[in-house]
Amino acid sequence: MAEIPAPPESWADLPFFAADWPALATRLATAPGWQPADPFRALRLTPRGQTRVVILGQDPYSTPGRATGLAFSFPPGERPRHSLHNILAELAADTGQSKADGDLTGWATQGVLLLNTVLTVPLNAANGHKGWGWEPLVAQILTALADDGPKAFILWGAPAQKLCARLPRTGHLFLTAPHPSPLSAHRGFFGSRPFSAVNRWLAARGEQPVDWSA
Repeated sequence: MAEIPAPPESWADLPFFAADWPALATRLATAPGWQPADPFRALRLTPRGQTRVVILGQDPYSTPGRATGLAFSFPPGERPRHSLHNILAELAADTGQSKADGDLTGWATQGVLLLNTVLTVPLNAANGHKGWGWEPLVAQILTALADDGPKAFILWGAPAQKLCARLPRTGHLFLTAPHPSPLSAHRGFFGSRPFSAVNRWLAARGEQPVDWSA
């Protein structure tokens, strides 16, 4: 039986944790192999009051050992591939910055919430936990952040954009582009320059820009 981590304190007052989480936690505890070990790692590394930027992913990587709990991130020291390779290529073209590997923990600790729309996945079965009950949590997180005050939302691909379609626009920055997947990156992701746009927006608000090379 898998050990399920406790909800992160800064997010624990969301209705999901009282209404939906007990049943989902029970289901996960008896489910066959899944990852990441800590589904709430993104929420732990980026507390609600420190979130400045939101990047939405889909479900975690299903390749065993690759999911880190942060959308798009690879384990430390692992060469980035697929969508993350394209994200870091756009970062270099946009800002001139590069990263040594595919670990995005340094973004998370600067207030960039790297949130997947489903927080767990069975090993080798992409989208296998879609519909299990994570979706209400993600909707509540997005609504809470929009209500808390100005945020920058980086929305890659139609699913992420649809999830945020009803959020209020006033005061926030919304950046949309095709998904960075190798199947769609050439349709407008490359050249979208989201990283410099976020930093200009933060600077205009008197906030510290994100060091995307971290």
